[in-house]
Amino acid sequence: MIPPFRLAVVLGALVLAALVLVGRAVGLQVLDREFLKGQGEARYLRSLTIAAHRGMITDRNGEPLAISTPVDAVWANPQELATAVDQLPRLARVLDVGLDTVRDHVLGNNREFVYLRRHVPPDLARRVMALKIPGISLQREYRRYYPDGEAAAHVVGFTNIDDVGQEGMELAYDQLLRGRNGAKWVLKDRFGRVVENVRNIREPSPGHDLALSIDRRLQYLAYRELKAAVQLNQARSASAVMLDVRTGEVLAMVNQPSYNPNNRGSLRGARFRNRAVTDVFEPGSTIKPFTVAAAFDAGAYRPDTVIDTSPGYFHVGRNTVRDAANYGAIDVTTVIEKSSNVGASKIALSIGPERLWNMFSGVGFGVATGSRFPGEVSGLLSDFRGWGEIERATLSFGYGLSVTALQLAQAYMILADRGRVKPVSFVPVADPRISGHAIKERTATQVLRMMETVVSNKGTGALAHVRGYRVAGKTGTVQVATDGGYSDEHYVSLFAGIAPASDPRLVLVIVIKDPQGSEYYGGRVAAPVFSTVMTGALRLLGVTPDDVPQSLTQEASAVRPGLSGHVM
Repeated sequence: MIPPFRLAVVLGALVLAALVLVGRAVGLQVLDREFLKGQGEARYLRSLTIAAHRGMITDRNGEPLAISTPVDAVWANPQELATAVDQLPRLARVLDVGLDTVRDHVLGNNREFVYLRRHVPPDLARRVMALKIPGISLQREYRRYYPDGEAAAHVVGFTNIDDVGQEGMELAYDQLLRGRNGAKWVLKDRFGRVVENVRNIREPSPGHDLALSIDRRLQYLAYRELKAAVQLNQARSASAVMLDVRTGEVLAMVNQPSYNPNNRGSLRGARFRNRAVTDVFEPGSTIKPFTVAAAFDAGAYRPDTVIDTSPGYFHVGRNTVRDAANYGAIDVTTVIEKSSNVGASKIALSIGPERLWNMFSGVGFGVATGSRFPGEVSGLLSDFRGWGEIERATLSFGYGLSVTALQLAQAYMILADRGRVKPVSFVPVADPRISGHAIKERTATQVLRMMETVVSNKGTGALAHVRGYRVAGKTGTVQVATDGGYSDEHYVSLFAGIAPASDPRLVLVIVIKDPQGSEYYGGRVAAPVFSTVMTGALRLLGVTPDDVPQSLTQEASAVRPGLSGHVM
């Protein structure tokens, strides 16, 4: 039989132990609950970024040019991952990265967050997490995808790995397109997996979509033909710009060489450049319509005014201006048709430098177009007070000033729109803003009619002809300036044109630099590209032909069925 005092001691000890346990339980569950909860959350509660969706870029018809797709980033907590060093080879194999790279990220790193690989497809991300390696986690992000690849690369641009705009419209409208990331508190297990969403800290705000004025169909058409022309003529580079005369919208803009923004391994700085807005060149004979327009506005000349260009050259001081042939006494229309340097020089020298400068600056030479495209340059048009006679003469046929392809297209758009000045735009324009007149309306109409002769069988740009449409344009063949003067081996081939000439809708400028084939004249190299691109563009846009023979029109009317008729 147990003595009573021993029983009392045992019972007292049990009661005391029970009281201690109850007290401890009360302390843990009641008194120290918030402290302990905080300590636990400090080990497993994490702030997780919620990536915001970047706005989509579309063409004018809503077709996608840049979209964001969800992907994952694989990251590690080096301090936790260091406890599973033996798992690193498996991790490296699945991620397809070097083992040394993973070790460099982990060993000896005191940080709590290190990226191991960005923009991982969801299926690969699932395979990584299936390894159940401590310290490895995923973070949702977005990767930009460009459906048109090279064709629209220079206009759309691209983003960096953090989805921030770097070039083109991605850069110009980055603040509009970029969303605002959100954040939330989550609980993670020891493998870094989210086991519970605790609460949202901030909701993500997606970026806004952006519609461009580009027509995807015309963009691809211009890209395809320009690339073929560069290959055919073994040219160093090329650009093409198409504008809508009515609004100033850029419908297509392409360059060669291009790049694929979807393949970051191919990205090289020199190819990023949108040559149509960043590279300048002397415009050569494509400037002559504006020289003539300045003379017409002054009231000094008319289309039928005769100029003696004999004997095919013209002395200006110690310098000589030459034509390709001796055209003799010709009217101003023929000066444009045959692209006479002598005729253009005599016109420019007779009207005074300030009037010529006013015309050139009025159509946008020497100033940026205001397109908002990143890196756009203004070209060069020097002050007329510094011009001597030879500068005035050479300026009349496009030497001594520099322009971009976009500036030249804008100038031709002003000519096509009866002399009215409006800015060019990479986004749709509902109500074009007219800022004045650079050319008198009557003058613009006269010059446009004269430029149609360039595309006739007798003109220098016959290969720019578009079947069923009247075309007004001008060729240009420019020797490239070198340290020793102008090269006889390197040229810029140009064609700038407007169609339909009777009611202008489109302006297209083709610039092909340094062709190395058997041809280098603008009428032989650039004009055929203009013809092919403009033909396709007018048909895609459904522009009514304005050069259909009357016999064909009458025939079409005769066979058009009535309400009850039929055609055999």
